[in-house]
Amino acid sequence: MLRLIRLAKILWIALRFGLDEFALAADTSGRLGRIVNTVLFFRELSDPRAVRLRHALEALGPIFVKFGQVLSTRRDLLPADLADELAKLQDQVPPFPTELAVAEIERAFGRPLAEVFSNFQAQPVASASVAQVHFASLPKGKGEHAGTPVAIKVLRPNMLPVIERDLALMDSGALLIERLFADGPRLKPREIVSEFAKHLYDELDLMREASNCSQLRRNFAGSPLLAVPEVYWDWCTPTVMTMQRMHGTPISQVERLREQGVDIPRLARAGVEIFFTQVFRHGFFHADMHPGNVFVSPGGQYIALDFGIMGTLTDVDKNYLAQNFLAFFQRDYKRVAQAHLEAGWVPPGTRVDEFEGAIRAVCEPVFDRPISEISFGRFLLRLFQTSRRFNVEIQPQLVMLQKTLLNIEGLGRQLYPQLDLWETAKPFLERWMSEQVGIRGFLRNLKQEAPRWATMLPALPRALNHALERDPAQGMKEQLDRLVLEQTRQRRLLALLVILVACLALTQAMALW
Repeated sequence: MLRLIRLAKILWIALRFGLDEFALAADTSGRLGRIVNTVLFFRELSDPRAVRLRHALEALGPIFVKFGQVLSTRRDLLPADLADELAKLQDQVPPFPTELAVAEIERAFGRPLAEVFSNFQAQPVASASVAQVHFASLPKGKGEHAGTPVAIKVLRPNMLPVIERDLALMDSGALLIERLFADGPRLKPREIVSEFAKHLYDELDLMREASNCSQLRRNFAGSPLLAVPEVYWDWCTPTVMTMQRMHGTPISQVERLREQGVDIPRLARAGVEIFFTQVFRHGFFHADMHPGNVFVSPGGQYIALDFGIMGTLTDVDKNYLAQNFLAFFQRDYKRVAQAHLEAGWVPPGTRVDEFEGAIRAVCEPVFDRPISEISFGRFLLRLFQTSRRFNVEIQPQLVMLQKTLLNIEGLGRQLYPQLDLWETAKPFLERWMSEQVGIRGFLRNLKQEAPRWATMLPALPRALNHALERDPAQGMKEQLDRLVLEQTRQRRLLALLVILVACLALTQAMALW
């Protein structure tokens, strides 16, 4: 019943703001539109359609605002008026009253505001879907950070009930898709909603966001490409987060960046490197990179903000993704098809040659072209059609990465449309793959595994004896087979190590000779 009530409210808000205009655009006669306007004669529709769309999304709540944020970065898929207006959702969502923010700060710390912060600015500097930001300073006195200018993020009040209702409605819709459509099981809509819900709930805990910020800052410590604010833990709670105040220009203000002397092509290439570094080197990436969350310092360094939604990848995911990307950039479509098979993303009986040909037909037209000349809308549509034909399973753990790719491509289109994405990314991936499977990767893995081997090998006889004593009838063959396999593995690794040492010694001898 609650879901039906929420659905009715969504439909009512859509009609109140005249969003039926979008649904009835295909009705060239205009008959249905006239009927709706006659029935709903009391509506006020004097604002442009883009403004009405933004107001409707704001009225519907945080999930719909996030949907608008993602859409705002896709100027190749939207008319200019819609893209410009939806961009205001990135950091210009109507703020909640400052009195509520002050009350939340005082409740969180159990003290009056003046004892927690000094120079608190009542006017918020940014307001987004789940929180808003105020500037202040840490209290003066003793301590390393006394008087430091900070940015305070305060969670919007009463967010959880609205989000839970919307997520329940999304789950019901996903269940219908899964049950009623032939492609439903392959698309895994309920798993995708569950993945989205997990990240959304994480975003409501500002202590988790603070830890995300701290981890990303540690990953890019000393990097000339990306700056991440410092977190002040003594002034953080689940509803209040305090961090270093950063100074920069929003990345969407390209002309202003040019006036500051920022090298725009270099900035665009650095953005690609930052993205691939987060994904493949760290397996921990910023998954909400719309323009409102990315600033640029006067020296051309990226500044990351808002760490509520972060994505993670396992080593297995990183390996298969890297193989797919690298094979894609090298136009090795057979390797792309094989990587999908090895990862289990397509059914085992899929013919590699047919899958290879289908991938080639989709990907080949977009090569050697800058972003400005590629219609990613048509490209993604053809990819979807191909995946449907070959029953490619959607990977829920990669949903955040796919969302981030859309954000990154949208940012690149605004920043430097002439960027050759393929040539920029290819050297990074080749270098990363070399580090993973080459001599350096082997030595690094050997170093990581050595402590485990040193602990495991002496204990093998005792573990085998214990297993045999516990279940001699059934466990003997299994344990012996396992021991033989482990010893064979150790001998092979030892042989590889001996060969490697011999090669290095031979190289040194030849160099001296």
